[in-house]
Amino acid sequence: MKVCIDSSAYIEMEHGSKAVSNFLAKCEEIIVPAATLAELLEGNCFRDNSNAANVALNHFLDMPNVRFVPAGHSIAYRYAQISHSLRRRGTPVPPNDIWIAATAFENGACVLSYDAHFDRIDGLGRMAP
Repeated sequence: MKVCIDSSAYIEMEHGSKAVSNFLAKCEEIIVPAATLAELLEGNCFRDNSNAANVALNHFLDMPNVRFVPAGHSIAYRYAQISHSLRRRGTPVPPNDIWIAATAFENGACVLSYDAHFDRIDGLGRMAP
């Protein structure tokens, strides 16, 4: 299974969630969208142990089944489609989460997240172990 990890799931794992860790251990590929990485790095800036948090994040990113995915042209196009659809329906989602959803669609993955607003995005699968 391929998953796009959201910061909410990474934070759960970081706080010791066995459910998330066990789920991720079974994934063939864990995609880290640019928006997720940015959120995690920003959060680390506010921590007393920011250096240790960044070391742990880099260790996660270096795992063999983890792949960072920057937001390229095709992901930006999907972002625009998702955002337009959500605005038309009047069901907004935070912009970073639209980027994460667009990355998931582009890579044929579901989103691993505890944020229910991902469920507003048509056709997107969300997992929350």
